[in-house]
Amino acid sequence: MENILNVFAATGRVILNFMAQMGRLAVFAGDAISCCFRPPVYAYLTLQQMQRIGYFSLPVVGLTAFFTGGVMALQIFLGASRYGAEQFVPQVVAIGITRELGPVIAGLMVAGRVASAIAAEIGTMRVTEQIDALTTLSTNPMKYLVAPRLIAAVITMPILVAIADSIGVFGGYVLGTQSLGFNGAIYLKNTIDFLEFDDVSSGLWKAAAFGFIIALLGCYNGFNSKGGAQGVGAATTNAVVSASISILAANYVLTKIFFAD
Repeated sequence: MENILNVFAATGRVILNFMAQMGRLAVFAGDAISCCFRPPVYAYLTLQQMQRIGYFSLPVVGLTAFFTGGVMALQIFLGASRYGAEQFVPQVVAIGITRELGPVIAGLMVAGRVASAIAAEIGTMRVTEQIDALTTLSTNPMKYLVAPRLIAAVITMPILVAIADSIGVFGGYVLGTQSLGFNGAIYLKNTIDFLEFDDVSSGLWKAAAFGFIIALLGCYNGFNSKGGAQGVGAATTNAVVSASISILAANYVLTKIFFAD
């Protein structure tokens, strides 16, 4: 009986710790969002973060999208050929990239690159007491460190995803025309005729949500890091893992919202 009670007690502690963590994250998110709409606005820092988050992420996002589009076209062709439906490859590649794979792949790539960098940078500032120094100098750390990163991520992620969508569809086009025997003009016509505005816009809205998640969790884990270099490393790992899982969970919720009948 005592062992059973110990199991319930341990489970209860885990649940309570998780709920407390969610509460702290919600308070942090509310404070961060409010800072984005209150002066002063650090425009230079925001532009700098847009370059770091968006421009410097283009190579990895572009390469990933290109090969994802090619692999997707190949796998769909192999599956559709069993039923004589090879002509639908361009349409399925386009809708799969714009609705799901473009936003999710870009989000995961940026999470691995950006969330870790944000957590490491802010975490280092926390353990070296630079954040306390900002407070001493009457500078709000949330406005100076968090708000520019949130704004930059929300703005740049849809741009990155739009580029990833184009490159992913192009990757499917290259493989389809060079290896699978599709006519280039017909492939493009089928792609353009089949895509609708909602297919593309839903992916861009997802991208904005993913950008918010990446910046928020990177900043949150960095702000709450402690214990020197080891704590910064743990915060970096937690930022990437939590951002990646949150992106996949948010993608499911947003897909249900956008495409529920």
